[in-house]
Amino acid sequence: MDNGKNANIEFKPYIAADKVMPEFTATAIIIGIIMSIIFGAANAYIGLRVGMTISASIPAAVISMGIIRGIMKRDSILENNMVQTIGSAGESLASGAIFTLPALFIWSQELGMAAPSLLRIVIIALSGGILGALLMLPLRKALIAKEHGILPYPEGTACAEVLIAGETGGAKAKTVFTGLGIGSLFKFITDGIKLFPSEIEWAIPKYKGAAIGMDTLPALLGVGFIVGPQISSYMLSGAVLGWLVIIPLITHLGQYIPEIIYPAAVPISQLDYWGIWSNYIKYIGAGAVAFGGILSLIKSLPLIVRTFKEALGGLKGTTRSTSTLRTDEDMSIKGAFLGVIAIVIFIGATNFIPVGIPGALIIAIFGFFFATVSARLVGLVGSSNNPVSGMTIATLLVTSIIFKAIGFDGEEGMIGALSVGAVICIIAAMAGDMSQDLKTGFLVGATPRKQQYGELIGAVASGLVIGFVLLLLNKAWGFGSEELPAPQATLMKLVIEGVMSGNLPWALVFAGAGIGLVVELLGIQILPFAVGLYLPIHLSVPIMIGGILRGILDKKKLDEDTLKQKVDGGILFSSGLIAGEGLIGILLAVLAIIPVGGELTVADKVAFGNNILGQGGSIIFFALLAFTLVKHSFFAKEEN
Repeated sequence: MDNGKNANIEFKPYIAADKVMPEFTATAIIIGIIMSIIFGAANAYIGLRVGMTISASIPAAVISMGIIRGIMKRDSILENNMVQTIGSAGESLASGAIFTLPALFIWSQELGMAAPSLLRIVIIALSGGILGALLMLPLRKALIAKEHGILPYPEGTACAEVLIAGETGGAKAKTVFTGLGIGSLFKFITDGIKLFPSEIEWAIPKYKGAAIGMDTLPALLGVGFIVGPQISSYMLSGAVLGWLVIIPLITHLGQYIPEIIYPAAVPISQLDYWGIWSNYIKYIGAGAVAFGGILSLIKSLPLIVRTFKEALGGLKGTTRSTSTLRTDEDMSIKGAFLGVIAIVIFIGATNFIPVGIPGALIIAIFGFFFATVSARLVGLVGSSNNPVSGMTIATLLVTSIIFKAIGFDGEEGMIGALSVGAVICIIAAMAGDMSQDLKTGFLVGATPRKQQYGELIGAVASGLVIGFVLLLLNKAWGFGSEELPAPQATLMKLVIEGVMSGNLPWALVFAGAGIGLVVELLGIQILPFAVGLYLPIHLSVPIMIGGILRGILDKKKLDEDTLKQKVDGGILFSSGLIAGEGLIGILLAVLAIIPVGGELTVADKVAFGNNILGQGGSIIFFALLAFTLVKHSFFAKEEN
């Protein structure tokens, strides 16, 4: 890859600019919308449960190749690229929504506020998704074309490699579908039929308050394999500190303290380890996560400022391009500008998003800034290292302070500040994803204008569905519950409450920030550690098992191509496991709200197994699940 300044002129994409192939077809749009909804819903469930989401680009591209090339016998890499473009847009919008909007539901439970309506959720999601796509649009030539060979865009480049490799056949799609089927079946057997428990735990004898546990679920195993041993170990380290150090310490001290210590409503001596985790550890973990998010933003500030200047400089030099090449066509910049203005005016002039004119102006300013930053930052460090949570926290802090200063406080101010943060979070997530997709298109020879239409379609499709998903999951289990902890949304809620009312156990929050500082000084990545501290240890243990399997595979003495094939096989299978569990999770949520008489639901009728196999059965089935992952990675068949 040429690293010179003229790399974009010399670069020849896989499909030449003068070659026209099927691209923005009805088939690609329909399959893309389906992928957008599937991966958006699955990511919503997994993200609310684990605090992590997966990229849909490569799984969507692989599934598309299996359908379009394998089943329909059509040969167009550009159609497959369009499918992953639309599919990943839906996934990124869902990620931004679940990191913020569940806080509105938690407030309705805790403070008696009215729960957000479906219409409000949909409008927030659509506004953020469309703004993210439109704000990124003018940056394509500056960041993707002009900076080719300088900005690597790792996920976008990897997806292009998969698409190009897929031209030789669609066998990889079978791996994704197999993982999806196994993940779905496993989730339905354990949490649907309830043949065995999906959560197992043991109190540690003679160490009061300490416990170890594991959620034996396919998505967690898959997440561990994808993120690898290092990130998995950081998460487990945080969980060990919480469950084997802090909880037993609080339990011990609680024996000698008869008073009630806020925020608990009873003395510590009456709390078990789950009670201590809920009342104390969650706040400590939230402090660590907030510190990590803000620190990641601060550490990125020099890069952010340079990025913003360079992006604007590049924008000035590329807006008057007269190129007539198919691979250099963009949507109308003027149309995008008018679209942004129309949406901002709509937000400020209506009460669908209750932020008023000040909130609309904040969205316009922060949205443009963070869309620009996110689009370029992912080109340097990848989407997984993009500090979206830090950007959102910074937005919430500034917005809450401004709202409180102008008298827009109380419940209405809290809802308004959260709504602003939600739109900005979705904008940043969308802009980062769109830049990766456009990089993929640049490498394979797609038409940017058609990809940009695809991004908007994916955003609209996911935006219309995500409201139903959130309402469904909240009605089935409730956000902030053991089933759906919603870690990021809970953190955003705490940030706003801290500014607006000050009614927070600040000692616990600052203790978490102090722990985060120590971890940072030790050179450990703070965010995975902090998420591990915030969430129950039951989630980190199976993630660590997946990470260990990936670590063992990475150390095998194989040639580079063979090792890559085996790792890719494991990642695709893991993506299927995650998507399969997420979809069955949504299905079980539907069954949990359909009554069949009295207080019984369809889910109650389905759950006839009564966990008859017990914890031993859960361990055996999880071991079999791990074996299927080993089979599709360690023993993946080599392609010729």
